Amino acid sequence: MKRSFPATSSSSLPSSPAGLRIGLLLYPACMPAGLFAFADLLHGANRRAGKPLFETVFVAERAGAVECAHGQALTATAAVGGAKLDAVLIPGFWAESPGHVPATLAANAGLLRVLAGLGKGVMLWSYCSGVSLAAATGRLNGEPATVTWWLADAMRRQFPKVRWQIERTSLWSPRCATASGVNGHLPLAQALIEQRLSVEAYQDLTQLMVLPRPERSHQVFRTMSLAEQPDRLVRKLHALAQRLPANEATVSRLAQELNTSERTLARKVGAATGSPVAGYVRRIKLHQVSERLIHTSAPASTISADLGFSSDAAMRRMVKELAGMTPAQYRLAFGRAVP
Repeated sequence: MKRSFPATSSSSLPSSPAGLRIGLLLYPACMPAGLFAFADLLHGANRRAGKPLFETVFVAERAGAVECAHGQALTATAAVGGAKLDAVLIPGFWAESPGHVPATLAANAGLLRVLAGLGKGVMLWSYCSGVSLAAATGRLNGEPATVTWWLADAMRRQFPKVRWQIERTSLWSPRCATASGVNGHLPLAQALIEQRLSVEAYQDLTQLMVLPRPERSHQVFRTMSLAEQPDRLVRKLHALAQRLPANEATVSRLAQELNTSERTLARKVGAATGSPVAGYVRRIKLHQVSERLIHTSAPASTISADLGFSSDAAMRRMVKELAGMTPAQYRLAFGRAVP
């Protein structure tokens, strides 16, 4: 039996010039649970700050009822094209294989035209399979974006102009943000709260509202999480190394980009990781190789070229030295079969 609920939000908060007005997008068959959780976290941040940093409103192609996944009907209070928004958050939709994506894109052709026509000042955020809708608007062309692992190969083929980075779980740029997985709303909310309020505030909120989720990882790379690095300079190094091509990530280039000396960089990386800078950066790049071997079917030579290794042979040799197996053996042992 279909049930109808009002789509509540924090839009009843007093307006503020400093507040971000975020449209939570509803469309047929979307999975809205993450939108509610996202809105709850931002409402908690508003309460923590004592002022309305964020305002959320449920939007759709047209105002009115929208039948979401599993027969749940929600009400969009405004049309996305006329809601005067700073950002739009696109949730995922129910799909069991990449083959379900084209039908969803076709069914939402009108909505995609509206999203593509939003002003340049409106940021487009998406997570889980909703990233495919963002890509279909053309707004991700030339931008870095991540995607749920089982959609990776299909998205590379269908939207080759997007700079897909499969090994990342969330990515931000000035115009867009993407996150993988059904819980992708969490890193998006985290980044917003930490930026507009503080890291400590988000930590307080997660203690109350969010349970940690386990991550599958290979033993060699279990300490490669950027978030697990306590030193700020090392975190910045980690993010920079992920962006740079492997053959350009030299110690001198890294120190220059980070506005520090090679000596200071070596001291801090050694204290935080127990490794020299070059060795730590090599593991970061090989972690990216690992994620692509696990989550995509891209040939090792393509992965090597995409990540900027000096040669395919050099990348293969480094994988063998660190993990004790060739890329093909690694993929066989840890790869996930795409549905």
